Amino acid sequence: MSFVELSLICIVALLGPALAAKRSWHLPLVLGELIAGVITGKSLLGWVDSGNETLTFLADLGFALMMFVAGTHVPMRDRTIRAAVGKGALRMVVTSVVAAALGIGIALLIGSANAPLYVVLMASSSAALVLPIVDSLRLTGRSVLELTAQVALADVAAIVALPLAIDPANAGPKAIGASALAVCALVLWWALRHFERDGSRQRLHSVSEERKFALELRIQLSILFALAGLAAFTHVSIMLAGFAFGLAVSAVGEPRRLARQLFALNDGFLGPVFFVWLGASIDLRQLGGHPQMIVLGLLIGLGAVAAHAVNRVTGLPLPFAIGSAAQLGVPVAAATIGRSLGVLAPGEDAALLLGALLTIGSTTAAASWAAKRAAAAGSAPGSAAPADGGAQPAQ
Repeated sequence: MSFVELSLICIVALLGPALAAKRSWHLPLVLGELIAGVITGKSLLGWVDSGNETLTFLADLGFALMMFVAGTHVPMRDRTIRAAVGKGALRMVVTSVVAAALGIGIALLIGSANAPLYVVLMASSSAALVLPIVDSLRLTGRSVLELTAQVALADVAAIVALPLAIDPANAGPKAIGASALAVCALVLWWALRHFERDGSRQRLHSVSEERKFALELRIQLSILFALAGLAAFTHVSIMLAGFAFGLAVSAVGEPRRLARQLFALNDGFLGPVFFVWLGASIDLRQLGGHPQMIVLGLLIGLGAVAAHAVNRVTGLPLPFAIGSAAQLGVPVAAATIGRSLGVLAPGEDAALLLGALLTIGSTTAAASWAAKRAAAAGSAPGSAAPADGGAQPAQ
């Protein structure tokens, strides 16, 4: 891999900000990066070689860091969300039950043995996608808190369940590896909380800021890469390593300066490299040769929307219920892990991403719907109609 190729990847990844620039579209940044990878990779131009070892390693770094950042976005310390955990957990269970029925049905229809994978995908939600959309609409109220709790719980559950669902034959060893990572995350949480409470973290921060050492970033990355090494040694996805560490940091509280540094590293370089690599590694032309995979992608996407929309009967406003279906991290991880393990049929990784794109489109439409209803009701832009659950705009 040359600097010219790396420069090309960084340039085409700018399609992400280009598509996400218009706020009213509510499109996630990574969508454009994925599309850029598809255009420059196997599917079309062939400019980006996803099989290059250096590029693959950089993509793995981006994957681990992306899942760490996603974990830090889960609002573990928000007490108002904790109060809504009960209702959120109930809605997650309802979604999971419907997703289980739909996943088994889709697998039987397609003739696939990956029913557990389809169930996890349709039951999942992406906190990294849903929460920014909620924030951009300036929504608040009990329904929004319950939605946030539901999405956070579903995100955590799906990320833990995915490695077991995608390779059930090795579920036992993977469960042991996942347990080891969970124990490490708990130890890290305890240690971080101790250093926070006795002032050690603040003293380290002061020295680092004064001397420009970036010690917090160095330490966090060292821990992240060590956990990723443990995950690789125990044959568990580095996704779990990153996400578990992110949850531990979120539970203690992420320093704002560190958050800015991680944002620059993840969103400015390693994240775009990962998503361009992922898009480049997927051959969408296989969908043309395997039309059943197009059907599979459509069924998974529509099934996910349906499974989440059912929560309208539990009192969640329909725009919010549909919006909770947005997902990208879990399907991306499923495509990445499944392709590396060789457990997906030709074109199936592309089908998983097609389903994810459908959920993103549905969430975008639901957000616009909520905004229009709020405008019609004379509320602030983006608030849900009171009849649909009483969510009120932020003051």
